[in-house]
Parts: sequence; structure tokens; C-alpha cells
Amino acid sequence: MAYSPPFLYIARMKVLVTGGAGYIGSVTVEMLLDAGHEVIIFDNFERGHRAALDARASLIEGDLRNQAAIESAMQEANPEAVIHFAAYALVGESMAMPEKYFDNNVKGGINLAGAMLKNGVKRIIFSSTCATYGQPKEIPIKESTPQHPTNPYGESKLMFEKILAWYERIHGLRAVFLRYFNACGASVKFGEDHTPETHLIPNILKVALGQEQALKIFGNDYDTPDGACVRDYIHIEDLAQAHILALTAKQTGAFNLGTGTGYSVQEVLETSRQITGKKITAKILPRRPGDPARLVADASKAGAILGWRPTRSSLNDIISSAWAWHKSHPNGYGD
Repeated sequence: MAYSPPFLYIARMKVLVTGGAGYIGSVTVEMLLDAGHEVIIFDNFERGHRAALDARASLIEGDLRNQAAIESAMQEANPEAVIHFAAYALVGESMAMPEKYFDNNVKGGINLAGAMLKNGVKRIIFSSTCATYGQPKEIPIKESTPQHPTNPYGESKLMFEKILAWYERIHGLRAVFLRYFNACGASVKFGEDHTPETHLIPNILKVALGQEQALKIFGNDYDTPDGACVRDYIHIEDLAQAHILALTAKQTGAFNLGTGTGYSVQEVLETSRQITGKKITAKILPRRPGDPARLVADASKAGAILGWRPTRSSLNDIISSAWAWHKSHPNGYGD
């Protein structure tokens, strides 16, 4: 059954979505279209998938690092708002190649913001991350929690947040930063297909599908109830809902997106075993450097200001939706 979002009466808008062929972008595009909006996707397909394009959307193929390309696309699309997903998002890769992340995530973002200003587009919803907080000293994490990224990925996202804040102050570019916690789950049509895959739930399901021998669990001696890391998991459709609500938000700035409830790696694994009916072997490995024991959001601001209420983010709903998608797409999008 298709997900029926509770925000179908927002006035129709014309929205340019960068990275609309990616994981979060594809589901957000789908839900924007379901809600009656007009969508133009801008994507270079470096990490997105053509099979993840919603046929109802228009497409302009291009790369944000090419200033002329995004300026031309902005002029052609003439949107009322931009939702910006297009970015690199692998922590390990960012530690090996920081220049790649600053070039794409920061320079590409500057090109995008410049194209918006040049064409009179004054609203952007920016896909940010809880990685901007680094190793937080308070749990749950509030928007006011000090931001001290521990990797170039998080730093690149924080840098663009700061750039957008200055553009708002000086140029009147209204910017909302949505700081995600752990995005997961799937819609009926679109799901998670990354190479390499670094996220917990799809890696668990690869074992359930017989594509991997065992799940790698990095550390079981953390100061948590069962010794495993605890994270805040948020369903992809709930994330998409927040972006659509943010399009008409009167307040700009940062909003955390999470449920306020943390689940350990072990709890996610056990729930996956129950839902899939598979044994799902796991292998305990040493801790990874820099992994915090707990990352849980205080997302009350998004509720109070945006009217956002996650409705699909129980662990059962998340894993059930991901399992259904991966069973029907055992090789991902196949490209």
C-alpha cells in the first residue's frame, strides 16, 4: 500500500532537486510528486541511479562542480525552491580524500547557491547531517549542541551550512538545514543501493539474502545496555516529509531529524532476524576509531516549528520496508 503523507494540501510548488536519483532524493522526489508538486531533478548519476528516477519528474543532467551547467539548469528550471541532496557522504572516503569532499560538497554547493541568486531563487532546503556534531557531549543532541566534526565529510556539510547562513544574512537566501540521523527503510518503489554499502540495515539484509556470509559488528564493549553502539534510525519517508514541510517553513536555520529513540546494533540485528526469518550470522570486530557510543536526536524543534511527526520510524516498519525492497531488488538497481 502506498504511503499517504499528511501534507497533501501544501500549495503546489516548482522544486529543483539536486541528487534526485540518489537514495533520499529519489524518495523525496516521489513524495513531492505524490503531493502535487512539480519536480525537476538535477543529477550527474555518479552515485545515483537512472532506475531511481521517478518518470513524472523532469531531468536535467549535470554536475554541480560545473558552474555553467548549474546556472543553465537553474535558468531552464526556474524553480521556486531548491532541495539540495547532491553530495558525497562516505566518512571513510572523506578521511582518505578530503579534497574530493570539499570540491564536491562545498564548491558544488557554492555554485548552486550562486546560480540560485543569479536567477532570483531564494529558498533552499539543505540535506545536512548529525556528523556536524562530531563526538557530542550531550545526549540527546540538540540543534544548539556544539558542532565539532571529526571527519572531512561532516566538516564539508558544516562549512556549507555556514556559507548558507551568510548568504541568508547578506543576500536574503532563505536556508533550512536538515540534520539527519540514520536514514533507512524504503518506499515501495525506491530503496538503498550504495557502492560500497556502509549502512547497517542493508548490510544485515545482504546476509539475509545470502549475498554476504556475516554481518560485521564493530565493537561490543561500549557503555550501552548490550555493549553495542546505539543510533537513532529514521525512515526515509519520514525524512522526505520533513523536506516538504520545510518548503513553506517560516523559520530558517537548523532542524534535527530523528525519533529521539536509540536502538543498538544488536537490537537492529535481532529485529531483522525476526522479520526476515533468517539466522543472519554476525562477527564481532574491534571498534572503529571515532565511533561514538550513542547518537540520539532531540528533534522537538522540527515538531514545534515544522509540524513534523515521524509516523513510519518504528524499527519494525523500517526493517520491513527495507526487506520488502531488497527482496524485490536483490541486485539493487542493477546499474
